[in-house]
Amino acid sequence: MRKFRALVIDDEQLARKAVISLIRDYPSIEVKGEADDADQAARLIAQQEPDLLFLDIQMPGKTGFDLLNEVDYQGEVIFITAYDEYALRAFEINALDYLMKPISPDRFKKAIQRLNEKEERQTPPLKQNLRYDDRLFLLMGKHMVFLKVSTIVYIQAEGDYTRITTSDGKKGLILKSMKEWSMRLPDSHFCRIHRSYIVNLDFVEEIEKEYNYDFTVKLKNCDKDLVMSRRYARFLKEKMG
Repeated sequence: MRKFRALVIDDEQLARKAVISLIRDYPSIEVKGEADDADQAARLIAQQEPDLLFLDIQMPGKTGFDLLNEVDYQGEVIFITAYDEYALRAFEINALDYLMKPISPDRFKKAIQRLNEKEERQTPPLKQNLRYDDRLFLLMGKHMVFLKVSTIVYIQAEGDYTRITTSDGKKGLILKSMKEWSMRLPDSHFCRIHRSYIVNLDFVEEIEKEYNYDFTVKLKNCDKDLVMSRRYARFLKEKMG
């Protein structure tokens, strides 16, 4: 069984201790550190390279959402909070689960079961790095299709799946993770702009800066504008040079 390297991030010490106490019943999870604010958490993420965060949302200064926008983190997130108003936003950024304080052992157990089930469902990676002119034979929705890599406009995370939008307007769910796509797509043409989006640079038409320091990316052949988080903006800028 895979062992997860976890961080517990919460501004309340008692809350952190409660989570760590619950984790002790699960030998597959190893706590590598704890933090009481977003800045300390960002440093720990860089140092420890965890693959699981138990993350409070409402913290002094920066929220848990702010933290995820600022760090380069591709692992799983289990949000822990006293406020249910953030649930929708949590799942919009593909959090594994959302636990309300105080956390019951049974509810915590369900979250860990979800973590283990997701790990077991992961599909094998693509066998080699992709070229821009490659074609993939994929199950897209209910149909097997030959998909030319160069026709992908953007890829969006949807839970255990990803949704592909192509230049001819086709859309479909693929049982492949964002991490797998990020590793295999050609860097010269594709860039991750958000935890939930990968875009084809050939289709980037315009980038607009928003009032909250995030950006909006407008794509050719696409009626949807995508949000680009601040931490990914420099990567896109470097690639578009």
